[in-house]
Amino acid sequence: MSAEMQAAVLRQHATPPEYLQWSIPERGKGQALVRVLAAPISPLDLLCASGTSYFGSPKLPYIPGTQGVGIVMEADVLAPGQRVWFSCDAGMKPGDGSMAQYCLIEEASALALPAEIENALAAALGLSAIAAWMALTWRGRLQPGEQVLVLGASGAVGQVAVQAARLLGAGRVIAASRDKDGRALALSRGADAAVDLSGDSVDEISRRIAAACDGPLHLVIDPVWGLPAEAAARVLAPEGRLVNIGSAAGASARFESAIVRSRLHAILGYTNNALTHEQKAQALTQILAHAAAGRCTVEKEMVPLEQVAEAWDRQAASARRKLILVPK
Repeated sequence: MSAEMQAAVLRQHATPPEYLQWSIPERGKGQALVRVLAAPISPLDLLCASGTSYFGSPKLPYIPGTQGVGIVMEADVLAPGQRVWFSCDAGMKPGDGSMAQYCLIEEASALALPAEIENALAAALGLSAIAAWMALTWRGRLQPGEQVLVLGASGAVGQVAVQAARLLGAGRVIAASRDKDGRALALSRGADAAVDLSGDSVDEISRRIAAACDGPLHLVIDPVWGLPAEAAARVLAPEGRLVNIGSAAGASARFESAIVRSRLHAILGYTNNALTHEQKAQALTQILAHAAAGRCTVEKEMVPLEQVAEAWDRQAASARRKLILVPK
């Protein structure tokens, strides 16, 4: 094996990575060296690379990429040649990530992939699907028959949340997005209604959400925060839950104390970083079983790793289609 590889290297915060020659990392105890087949550009990658995330500013230079699909080359326990999905901590802790020809991972982070799941789909689902599934189940405690609102339904997390809510037994699923095409996509994948989140009137957006509901709104899955979260909370039923996953629409949201207290609302935070490797593997295994049966998917596009700078900017501009980097 050559001592060097091609990689996407971030050398300045808030700028796209550069396609450069880089040293292949050396494996330590408990690690596996993986030849990367597919590495998605996720909102978490963009956030960490901005230098403004709550994890702190990552030390430069580094290779971004918090997940991927690859072939095990060397390991202590994993079998060489095995195809796996994996997660890693690039941008959150020191070390390099998946946007390269090779990546070092913790062996415990790897999940063997079934043959019927293609690389692009596994990479596109990955952490986004885990977040959607666990926000609905572990944090949101979704019960059969409950009504669910998914904010930001055009993004990868939102797309999966719409489908997963239906698979988990929700009685009614409402998809909300500013993206007209994203709303149409959600309806085609099982949402019962779609709500336009565009505009800057919280009163108007609340009215739209309320009009789409049929009975009490029990659970809100929220990857956007900001004004849409404020509007959704006004419609939330007594003892309803709002699970926040991200802040695409704003870093802050205002909730009226009287409403939260009188209706016994639960405003819950969620992060994949709170999960163990075992929890991630269990969630993704269930999701991939549905994906293999054609019941769960996301919009995706394969892009050569050498085009990382262009793909990075495209992903930052629109979250509806997950861009998957593919090394040579």
